[in-house]
Amino acid sequence: MDKDFDRRFFQSLRAQGFDLPAPQVLLGGRSNLVWRADHLVIKLYLKRVENPLFDNDPTREIAALNALSGTGMVPSALGNGVFEGRDWLIYDHITGDVWTEDAAHVARLLGRLHDQPVFDGLPNGRNGSQALEVQTGAILDLCRSKPDQVDLLKKARPGKLVPPTDQLCLIHGDPVPGNLVAHDGTLTLIDWQCPQRGDPAEDLALFLSPAMQFLYRGAVLSQQEEESFLQAYPDPRVVERYLRLKPWYHWRMTAYALWRCQAGEARDHVAYDLEKAALSQSIRPSSA
Repeated sequence: MDKDFDRRFFQSLRAQGFDLPAPQVLLGGRSNLVWRADHLVIKLYLKRVENPLFDNDPTREIAALNALSGTGMVPSALGNGVFEGRDWLIYDHITGDVWTEDAAHVARLLGRLHDQPVFDGLPNGRNGSQALEVQTGAILDLCRSKPDQVDLLKKARPGKLVPPTDQLCLIHGDPVPGNLVAHDGTLTLIDWQCPQRGDPAEDLALFLSPAMQFLYRGAVLSQQEEESFLQAYPDPRVVERYLRLKPWYHWRMTAYALWRCQAGEARDHVAYDLEKAALSQSIRPSSA
């Protein structure tokens, strides 16, 4: 984008009736540009290298905000469109804080979400260890600058297979701490770029991931916090399935963290080490 893009973009939005006093860039996201203008949030979707784990689909985000409107689980969508070939979305700003504590509250929120109807246009998520293995292999194929670590990770493949489940539902696909806003005694999920019709254990794994907790919260969950989360999730069948798939989810996330390391950010290397340690712990015979 050229240096005059912002002026043209906001001028176009104002011409459509949006009041945008002095938009300020919001920090924290890793995929798109986001501004706040008073009570409005403006998101501009960027076209970058395709992410092997997290999609960036504006169509799905808009559909999710519309489908879940009124539930309190999503912000209120106010408009969307395309400007100079880039999709944009405007929604109501939620005054609150990024989630940092009370993992049980997150578990209850995800339980509510997983009971919502699946809306049209969603892809199927990865289901079962075989699908996770294929996805992890594809991620490792992208880690061309880290051949030694790739070889080590391939050797760390979990051994116990877990079949697909028929218990598919609406999942967020990216419920990390940075996408959870705490306000007025409740939680709202933002950044709906990658919802799926998938295994609910996927959302549990993404939230519990040490790499994701470190990157967006600054610290991994304690054992007590993780246990509190799993005890509070309303469907014990999903919890049991997550525990069976846990080594596979850690394996995939370690591969993803390795892929992120190629960008050279120091925090990504820390996230990789944390997830790799969790993977080693999960595949020890004593934890089976």
